[in-house]
Amino acid sequence: MRNFREHLIFSGSSIKQALVQLDILAKDAILFVVDHQDILVGSLTDGDVRRGLLKGVSIEDEVNGIIQENPKFIEKGARDIQKIIDYREGNFRILPVLDAEHKVVNVINFREIRSYLPVDAVIMAGGRGQRLKPLTDSVPKPLLKVGDKAIMEHNVDRLALYGIDDFWFSVKYLGEQIENYFGDGKERNLNIDYVWEDTPLGTIGAVSKIDNFIHDYILITNSDVLTNLDYEHFYLDFINEEADFAVVTIPYQISVPYAVLETEGSHIKSFKEKPTYTYYSNGGIYLMKKSVLKFLPKGDFFNATDLMEKLIAEKLKVVSYPLSGYWLDVGKHEDFEKAQKDIKHIKF
Repeated sequence: MRNFREHLIFSGSSIKQALVQLDILAKDAILFVVDHQDILVGSLTDGDVRRGLLKGVSIEDEVNGIIQENPKFIEKGARDIQKIIDYREGNFRILPVLDAEHKVVNVINFREIRSYLPVDAVIMAGGRGQRLKPLTDSVPKPLLKVGDKAIMEHNVDRLALYGIDDFWFSVKYLGEQIENYFGDGKERNLNIDYVWEDTPLGTIGAVSKIDNFIHDYILITNSDVLTNLDYEHFYLDFINEEADFAVVTIPYQISVPYAVLETEGSHIKSFKEKPTYTYYSNGGIYLMKKSVLKFLPKGDFFNATDLMEKLIAEKLKVVSYPLSGYWLDVGKHEDFEKAQKDIKHIKF
């Protein structure tokens, strides 16, 4: 993925300079003209240049005379992503992302990503990985390779595929390695900050240490989950449900090889012949409104299940999102071995 600034050109630049940049961009040839504060001025394609040359402009002239003013853009943090879906399904493939001051903070390319969700992502990566010893004696579990990538990198790339670009990594055990591996995210067009757990804070407690979330929605995921979850569908389901908190759930089926009797005392009311029951377990991936943060105790050990119980007691809406795709918790040696085989066949 190219650095988004390759799509930017300063107002007042020459058409010749624009041609050089457009040539480098090849099939992604569109430039967004900005002033020196990165505020969007217009857009420019090779078609605009050709039309300008036919009208007699010189390649030494400024680009401002041939740009398209008021180009389409995406507003960072906008809750309603229908406009994004419409752009994606139309012919708008490359779009600038603007902040509240109309500055270009990213450029998204729908050839490379699937959506642009208004979500902050927190990846919980502080665990010791005790069950995967000795593999985790010198490498933190999130950095163990599954295929050609670290487990956590699969998660980051999957989230980035849906346009999530604001990340917080909660780290503790060998956290320096994780910080060195991902850095500040700029090379990936991401913003990555780190939250250090001085003491273990459970599966969601570290989130209470973050007080500068960008968006109104926060996604929390364990770092050792391998999944091809459709995050856009998860987000839309959350919005449509008008939920406060959602948990991705994993269906498990249990088949009973005998007839099961339904009784009332000694009286048999009915029976089911060899029934199959479906139960749902916690998948370690959550989406919540930022307003839910007030229910997290500051800096204390707290699990996601504790938070769900608290929200239910407060009559807030907690919903299940049953996963229909692939999911694996890479927590034990047999899971790690399975992941190495599965990664060759998972459809992402």
